[in-house]
Amino acid sequence: MWKERIIIDPNVLEGKPIIKGTSVSVGHILELLGKGWSFDQILENYPQLKSEDIMATIQYSFEIAELCIR
Repeated sequence: MWKERIIIDPNVLEGKPIIKGTSVSVGHILELLGKGWSFDQILENYPQLKSEDIMATIQYSFEIAELCIR
């Protein structure tokens, strides 16, 4: 699922993973979640995002973490 929503473009945010069609990075969304922001708060402040984008961010970070553990 995340592969449809998250891209890495070397020309955008120095190649950091972003939500497709935006300049919102995966790291920024994770930072907001870590600060206790709810999905609704994120979506209110970043109307270009959808709840599926936030879920994709979580799934992406889980898969990356799993690769680092191996």
